[in-house]
Amino acid sequence: MTPRIEPSGDQCLIVEFGTTIDIETNRRACAFARRLEAAALQGVLDVVPSFTAVGVHYRATAVERQPGETPFVALRRSVEALLAEPLQGDDGDTRLVEIPVCYGGEFGPDLDEVAAATGLAAAEVVRLHGETIGRVFMLGFAPGHPFIGLWDERLAVPRRQTPRTKVPAGSVAIANRQSNVYPFDLPGGWNLIGRTPLAMFDPQREAPALLRAGDQVRFVPITRAEFEAMEAAAR
Repeated sequence: MTPRIEPSGDQCLIVEFGTTIDIETNRRACAFARRLEAAALQGVLDVVPSFTAVGVHYRATAVERQPGETPFVALRRSVEALLAEPLQGDDGDTRLVEIPVCYGGEFGPDLDEVAAATGLAAAEVVRLHGETIGRVFMLGFAPGHPFIGLWDERLAVPRRQTPRTKVPAGSVAIANRQSNVYPFDLPGGWNLIGRTPLAMFDPQREAPALLRAGDQVRFVPITRAEFEAMEAAAR
């Protein structure tokens, strides 16, 4: 698909690389997001990669433009120039981040339901979830909240029919061949299968979000005792 450039409101521009969730489309979006950040275009405030697109937030009054041009048209011209060069993907900047998870029990109250829905034993669900290296497609919904995929077709369970009003921070959840990790106590409708003692977002860190778009993630099973020891060490 040839990238499309569309306005979103009066101070955001969207560069769309596709319409379906797949790794190659997301690789292109992440690669272009980094190219935009390196270009440091005048007036651009933030560059946000998503599943299939990149959002470019800008201050309209600060965009350099020619007489008679609107800020959007001027910025679109600069973006088109950056798109003219082929994108090489983003593998060179990809990190592999391991996230420890204590599965089941009070930490993963939906694990048995997921197992029943998939026809697998709970231990097999944990094995499949842990052996796959997922890709962080984007961060969204809340600061540091990752959307990670794509998992084995056998784990393609839908979201819960009734969302919870409060999901504990660190909860690891799955739905629609994706996983996410709740960075705070939040409402949510995904299936909770475990919890990590890691802080997904900490404003005191140099990089507040633990993950970034384009990262690879491996979930590593740990025991309850290991969870409590890691949680205590973090405190």
